[in-house]
Amino acid sequence: MDATPNPRRTSHHKPALAVFAALGGAWVFVLVTLGAFTTSIGAGMAFPDWPLSNGSINPEGWLRDISMFAEHSHRLSGTVMGLITIGLAVWLARTEERRWLRQLGWWALAIVVIQGVIGGKRVLLDAVDVPGFEMSLGQMLRVPHGVLAQVYVCLLIGIAAGCSRAWIEENVGLAPKVRHVGLICSALMLGQLIIATLMRHNGAGLAIPTFPHSTPDGAWLPAEWNFRVGIHFAHRAMAVVLGVALVYFSTLVWRDRHATRLMRVAAVALSALLVLQILLGAQIIWTFRQASMTTAHVVVGALLMAVTFWLTWFAHRNVIEGRAAAAGRLHASGAATAGQP
Repeated sequence: MDATPNPRRTSHHKPALAVFAALGGAWVFVLVTLGAFTTSIGAGMAFPDWPLSNGSINPEGWLRDISMFAEHSHRLSGTVMGLITIGLAVWLARTEERRWLRQLGWWALAIVVIQGVIGGKRVLLDAVDVPGFEMSLGQMLRVPHGVLAQVYVCLLIGIAAGCSRAWIEENVGLAPKVRHVGLICSALMLGQLIIATLMRHNGAGLAIPTFPHSTPDGAWLPAEWNFRVGIHFAHRAMAVVLGVALVYFSTLVWRDRHATRLMRVAAVALSALLVLQILLGAQIIWTFRQASMTTAHVVVGALLMAVTFWLTWFAHRNVIEGRAAAAGRLHASGAATAGQP
């Protein structure tokens, strides 16, 4: 039996803050979509300068040229995301009673700043060669940029969840097994997204040009191996592992008697997104990396990560709040003891 404190109410609900946090959680997918589309059509260097685009915030012709539109829209959406994150971090710092939630706000702000710097350096260092590698230094920076984007999505989802009325007013205590499986699935999802980022930015999306088999004659293993083939095959193998793990996780959530109705809906959505993601992955191969399919695959992958993390985060609601409450009591007790003569 879990002995963690189980507080019914953790703070008072702040509707305006909750809506703003939800807005941040939604806008990040606009940013992810535009970033995925920019990469899919190879428009990352549509402008050779940064932070301006051709020396302007409104460069000539960007609404007519698809590459310029993709890259400049991504930059503008990133700016909006940064402003939202600044507002959210300051709002939490000024009004939120829970220390862990205030800290998440500052972490989100730190990551969005780092992301902006990496994105800028990716452009400015594009021409810097790295001995022994095919990619330039700027091109290499696309990998940490893509990985940090997924961590940032999870942070915003965690903040939005913590600000929601359901988190504050409901008593959500799922079985330890559900929590543990959720953590494993979240780790697997992050691992898969790292593999996908490496594959995507090393031009390995069609390293194995057939699906579901790895060769035209129906073999499951590739006939020849190199780095691109290996990272592509790892992505497929991890997809099989994740397929089993996510279906198991969603089943556990659905069957847990303490799961809320919204959590059960999210569990069903998780399985549906998984099926859609597999179909999109197949379409990427069958359409020879059509930009729309590739972009959709990236966005649905981010949604899968978000839903998996949201379910796992909510499953830990009582654990998180219980530990925070215990830490608060310990701090108050220590302060009282220190103040005694």
